Amino acid sequence: MTVGFSGDVAEYYARFRRGYPEQVLDALAEYFALDPDDLVLDLGCGTGQLAVPLASRVRSVIGMDPEPDMLRLAREAALRQGVGNATWVLGADSDVPALGALLGRAPSLAMTVVGQALHWMRHEDLFRELLPLFRAGGGVAVVANGTPLWLQDSAWSRALRMRLERHFETELTASCGTAEQDRLRYARTLEAVGYADVRTTTVSYDDELTFEELIGSLYSAIPANQLPPPSRRPAFADGIREALPQEERFTEHVEVSVLLGRVG
Repeated sequence: MTVGFSGDVAEYYARFRRGYPEQVLDALAEYFALDPDDLVLDLGCGTGQLAVPLASRVRSVIGMDPEPDMLRLAREAALRQGVGNATWVLGADSDVPALGALLGRAPSLAMTVVGQALHWMRHEDLFRELLPLFRAGGGVAVVANGTPLWLQDSAWSRALRMRLERHFETELTASCGTAEQDRLRYARTLEAVGYADVRTTTVSYDDELTFEELIGSLYSAIPANQLPPPSRRPAFADGIREALPQEERFTEHVEVSVLLGRVG
C-alpha cells in the first residue's frame, strides 16, 4: 500500500475529511459484539477518523498506516480528545503478518476495520492473512465513506469533475472502492477465503459543504506529488470556484457502506 498522502495532503485530510456517523460505530459494535476487553485494528487509519472514536468502545485500538504524517496527526487528534488507549504503528497491509507475530499465537483481534482505503491494498491476500488473528466472532469491516466529491449525482459534482479532468488531463472514473461492483467484489472475496455471514449495512444522510470544505476535502484526495504548490493553490481554487454553480453551500448525499464478514 503506497499512496503518497503526506505533508500538506495529510494536513488537509485531518482538517477536512468527514468523520463517520455514530450509527456506523453502533453497527460495528453490534455485529462483532465489541466489549471493553477487545482489541481492534484500523488498517490504513489515516488521521484517525475511525480509530479515535472507536477507542472509547474497546480496550485498545491499533491505528496502522504507511504515512508517518498521517500517524502524527492521528496521534495529535487522540491527545486532543483525551484518548490514551490507541497505539499508532507505521505499516501497510503487507505488514499484517508481522503484526500477527507481535500479537502472539492466540487469536486476539475483535475486528479489523478498513475505512476508505481498501482500494490501495491487496484485498484478497489481506483478508486471508487476517483470518488467524481474529478471536471467535471477530472479522473484517470495510467502510466506504461516501462517493468521491467528483463522482456524485449533482450539477456541482459534474462541473467539478469536468474542471478536474481538464486540469489533470485525464478521465476521472476511479470510485475509490465505493462503487457497487467494488463492494460486490470485496464481498465475494470475503466469502471465498472463509468468512461467514457476509453482509452490508448502509447509513445515509445529507450534508452541506462550504466551498472551503469542498476544496479542502478535494486537496485531501490528491496525492502529494500532484497537489498544486502553495503559490498556485489560490489560482487553482479560483478555477474550481468559477466552474461550479454560484452557490454558498453544496449539498451532497452521503451513503456510508459497511461491508462485514466474520470468522466462525
